[in-house]
Amino acid sequence: MDTSTHFVMGIGLAGLAYIDPVVAADPMLAAAVMVGTIAGSQAPDIDTALRFKSNSLYIRNHRGMSHSLPFLMLWVLMITGVIGLIFSGIPLAHVVLWTAVAVGVHVFTDLFNTYGTQAARPFTERWIAWNVIHIFDPFLFTTHVIAILLWAFDLVQPAPLFTALYILIGVYYIWRTIARVLVVRKVKQMDNSPEIAKYIVIPTISWSRWHVVKTNKDGSYELGKIDGNELTWSLHATSSTHAAVAASRKLPEVSAFLYFTSYAVAEVEELPAGYKVRWADVRYRHRKQYPFVAVVVMDRNFETIDTYVGWLSDEKMDKKLLSARP
Repeated sequence: MDTSTHFVMGIGLAGLAYIDPVVAADPMLAAAVMVGTIAGSQAPDIDTALRFKSNSLYIRNHRGMSHSLPFLMLWVLMITGVIGLIFSGIPLAHVVLWTAVAVGVHVFTDLFNTYGTQAARPFTERWIAWNVIHIFDPFLFTTHVIAILLWAFDLVQPAPLFTALYILIGVYYIWRTIARVLVVRKVKQMDNSPEIAKYIVIPTISWSRWHVVKTNKDGSYELGKIDGNELTWSLHATSSTHAAVAASRKLPEVSAFLYFTSYAVAEVEELPAGYKVRWADVRYRHRKQYPFVAVVVMDRNFETIDTYVGWLSDEKMDKKLLSARP
C-alpha cells in the first residue's frame, strides 16, 4: 500500500487496541501503543531511504529484506525497545503485541498489490504479488479517515468502531480476492486463445476495470484491459534481439530492474553515435507510457554513457538523458 494508507492504518490499529482492556484502562499505555502501531505501520518501508544512495539499490531492495520474516521480529524489538525508554513503567507486552500486529498488517497488505514483497525471505527471494488491491485504494483510505474522525470527535468509542471497520475490511479483501479470481477466469474464456498463455489481471482504482497482461508462449506480451464484460487488447510487446540489449544486461541498473520484474521488454533506439536501450515493465503501462523503466545510453562500442532506473515519465526521462546523447 501507499504511505498514507499505511499511516492511517497505524492510527486505526491503535484504535482497535482498545479491545484490550489493559490498553483501554491506561491512557499512557494507549499512547505508547499508538506510537508503536504508527511506527510499526511505517518501519518496513524504511528502505525507501536507499533512494538517496542510488535508484538501482532502491529497486533491488525495496520491499525485500525489510519485509522479510526476520525483519518482522527485528522491527518489533527495535520499536518497543525505544518505546520502553520513553514510557517507563508501562506493561510492554501489550506494546509488543500491537506493534507486531501493525508490522504484520503492513507486510500482509503489501502482498495484495502488484508491486509485492519478498515476505518469504530467507526461504525464497521470490517476489510475492497477488494483484488484488490497487497500490492506493480509496475505499481503504476513506473508511480509515472517517473512522479516525469519528474517534477524534468522540462520536463513537474506538473499540466497537475499529472492530467493525476491520471486519468490514476483512470482508472487502475477501470480496476483492474472489473478484480477481473470477476476472482471470472471465479473461481466459473471452480471449479463447488457441495457444498456451498465462494471464495476470492488475487492479485499478475502479472496481470494475482491470489491466490485463497475457504472456504468450514465445515470451511476448499482449496488453489490454477488461472493463465490466468488455475485453480489449491494445498492444503487442516483445523484446528486441539487438546486441545492445544483451550488453545492457551487464549493468547494475538493468540487473536490479530484471531482478525485480519478470515482465520486462527491451526496445532499442538508434542514436547518431550509439543506442538507447529502454527496458520497461509491461505491468505498469499507463496512458500509453511505461513509467517503470531502466534506460541505458551507450556508444557504438556498447560503452555506457548514462543510465536511469526507476519511475519516470517519458518527458522527464528524455530531459535527463538529452545531454548524454552522443
